[in-house]
Amino acid sequence: MLHEFMPHAFTRPTRPQAASVLSLGQVWVDVMMDVNEMPPSGGFSVSQAVNATIGGSFRVLQAASRMGSPAKHAGIIGNGMWGTAVREALAHNGIDHIGQDRLDSDTGFRLVLNDGEHKTFIATYGAESQGDVSTFDAIEPRVGDVVHISGNTLMDHSSSGIEAFFARTALDPDDRPYTLVINPTNALELVSEQLLENVVLARPIWSCNRQEAHTLAERLGVPLSDAKKFTVGGAFDEAMEDLCGSLGETLRAPLILRAGSHGAWVREPGGAVTHVPGFPVKSVHTRSAGACHTGAFCAMLAQGWSMLDAVHIANAAASLAIERNIAGVPDCPDRQDALALAEGHGQGKGE
Repeated sequence: MLHEFMPHAFTRPTRPQAASVLSLGQVWVDVMMDVNEMPPSGGFSVSQAVNATIGGSFRVLQAASRMGSPAKHAGIIGNGMWGTAVREALAHNGIDHIGQDRLDSDTGFRLVLNDGEHKTFIATYGAESQGDVSTFDAIEPRVGDVVHISGNTLMDHSSSGIEAFFARTALDPDDRPYTLVINPTNALELVSEQLLENVVLARPIWSCNRQEAHTLAERLGVPLSDAKKFTVGGAFDEAMEDLCGSLGETLRAPLILRAGSHGAWVREPGGAVTHVPGFPVKSVHTRSAGACHTGAFCAMLAQGWSMLDAVHIANAAASLAIERNIAGVPDCPDRQDALALAEGHGQGKGE
């Protein structure tokens, strides 16, 4: 059964905006290079533009901060050129670093080659991925806080720190004082069976795009719809509803299935799938607005909004982020602009 979310006059939460958004994800630097064509092995290519931005969970925290919630980065930052860039970006956006520092290693970076049709990624891992079982020992979420975990943190040495954090703070999902939000990656096949089982048993709120949801479903043995239904001209909405329903039932946890301007499909345990419409916008970005959506959603939860209202506001924030992109990177709006669009008082240029 599908429910359609009907935009309405929001009942604004009365909770004081003291609860924080904490990210246990990784932050690195993205060096984006526009090229006419991808160079072959041993070949040569000239870049027309180079843009260095802070990537990873930074975009989630930046969005949470702009949406009015205290934002805190609990991951590791290194010592060097890239680590300095990360620290400056966090400070500029009012994001506190409450995680560990490494003096013997710099933060890593990703080289992103974009020829207009495809993007090729080359990663150099640094301090952000060099955690251990003690990485998050000092992290103590308070009542009402929202803790964000990205899929990257589940795939390297920091994963042992995530397992220890779960064992210390998330043993009983029904008696957890904070809210746990996880957005996985397409590389979930690299996550160990034991860790994936522990994450599923923690029953977080899962926020996925279609590709991430497909990968997660395959790992969990969830039957998938015909891939043709997800194409233009196919039964896209029906396929998204089916995927959200079947995956959400297996997870026994809240699931958000994002689809850009198509909006999001949401399933809460024991309930029907609800479609929360998106906001049409011109596709002029080269990076996904998923991090903005996740950060805005986390901020709204920390401020006491309902899950469906939080998704609706996050849809608006992501739409505006794409419209206001900087060099192809979506740039999250502030809380006032996102709420205005969500409540029907603002119009995007792409509408």
